[in-house]
Amino acid sequence: MIHPRMHHLSNRCALQQFYYMTLRTSIDCNGCYHKIRRALLQMQELESHLIDRKHGRVSICGIFSPQDVAIKIRKRTNRRVEILEVREAAPAPPVAGNEENAGQHMP
Repeated sequence: MIHPRMHHLSNRCALQQFYYMTLRTSIDCNGCYHKIRRALLQMQELESHLIDRKHGRVSICGIFSPQDVAIKIRKRTNRRVEILEVREAAPAPPVAGNEENAGQHMP
């Protein structure tokens, strides 16, 4: 029997999907912008982000759980965060000149 606490940890460690997510939050001043930027840069799981000050939107991509990232941003910035869009994306295809495929020849 799996202990309930261990079951919870195994769910977290499961393979996660690559996502593109768009959030809406209030970015009123430079201080707000820097607070959001710092929170995003501290998250290791994010590959890239784009902050649109004019429209108050933040676009994020990487391998993460969308709900977890929204909660982290909410806690670290003390601002309300609204998830506008979440899209799953396929990982990038391998490059043709990849070293792994260099030894294989097509018949």
